[in-house]
Amino acid sequence: MAVKILMLVLFFGIMILVGIRSRKHATNVNDFVLGGRSVGPWLTAFAYGTSYFSAVVFIGYAGQFGWKYGISATWIGLGNAFLGSLLAWVVLGRRTRVMTNHLSAATMPDYFGKRYDSKALKIAASAIAFIFLIPYTASVYNGLSRLFGMAFDIPYTVCVIVMAVLTGVYVILGGYMATAINDFIQGIIMLFGICAVIVSVLNGQGGFMQAIMNLSELESDIPATLGQKGAFTSFFGPDPMNLLGVVILTSLGTWGLPQMVHKFYTIKDERAIKTGTIVSTVFAIIVSGGCYFLGGFARLFDDPAIYSATGSVIYDSIIPFMLSKLPDILIGIVVMLVLSASMSTLSSLVLTSSSTLTLDLLKDNVIKKMDEKKQLLTMRILIVFFIVISVVIALDPPTFIAQLMGISWGALAGAFLAPFLYGLYW
Repeated sequence: MAVKILMLVLFFGIMILVGIRSRKHATNVNDFVLGGRSVGPWLTAFAYGTSYFSAVVFIGYAGQFGWKYGISATWIGLGNAFLGSLLAWVVLGRRTRVMTNHLSAATMPDYFGKRYDSKALKIAASAIAFIFLIPYTASVYNGLSRLFGMAFDIPYTVCVIVMAVLTGVYVILGGYMATAINDFIQGIIMLFGICAVIVSVLNGQGGFMQAIMNLSELESDIPATLGQKGAFTSFFGPDPMNLLGVVILTSLGTWGLPQMVHKFYTIKDERAIKTGTIVSTVFAIIVSGGCYFLGGFARLFDDPAIYSATGSVIYDSIIPFMLSKLPDILIGIVVMLVLSASMSTLSSLVLTSSSTLTLDLLKDNVIKKMDEKKQLLTMRILIVFFIVISVVIALDPPTFIAQLMGISWGALAGAFLAPFLYGLYW
């Protein structure tokens, strides 16, 4: 327990220190929201990847889709890497950097307003972002409760509040640059953490080959392949068409999310896009591919602990149960991994929400005269506001909080992707 607490204290200490050291990069709106448009390719690539893969992916989706599709769930992670990262950088990266710099656009609604010369479009886009980013922010806490209960026996309330406060501190202090540097540190933890967890979990099952053999003996309960053995270790799994749908939705949905596309605004030049593309893709292959690959062995951990009173599988409890048998030092690493995934996504979301609401909705519409200092102060106040709302929702969550994230993704990507692509290529 002492080792786990020490690791957490060190982790939080570094996050706050980065926020304090980044204050000099957050003296005006351009620096606070965009890092002065001078962020390097490695920081941008890690910021993109850590914003993409939150605790919802590691705890929720990896368990759910691993249980349904077995080893073939790895295709979801690879789809995220090649469609959600590689193709997104190739199609969107350079043009977004050039176009937003040319228009001096700081947010996606700002880009819409200037590109289409429409104030109404800008206001509508900022309202959509404001409404649908809140449930997405709340869903980021999903999965932390079970993990912290398993590792520390700490109440979920304490965990959520501490994480929210610490994230708020470094974002308010250092703006985008603090977020990007912390995303890089958190990304490295995620890379090493997922590799260590996969090796340990498979060793606990007698090694990779033994785990595959055990999984191949299980009979499928999927209607299309009912009773078939080996379906969970097959190339395309027991339900290929539904698997393909999940791959497409989780990969292409990110193209229209404001907090994801925002990373391309900040990269320092066009040459950095090439490096960023490679780094981001490799990061996604390891983290997302690793998460879903690990989830693919979920059926080997069939236990009464993962079922509800009605007999249905609680998908969010599969990965925490899988990890509960690991040594203490590895559980500490897993907690840091999930915290890193959550805090990086949370920081990106609250910064996007506050900047969009301030620059696109309040400025010139509600508050007519808004100088640089007032804009910065308003954004910092709104960061606190967004974090408080997300905590309130997360502390008393509806049963469908994971579905809320899906609704948020669908609404944001559905509203923004087409006009954004038109604006870049028309």
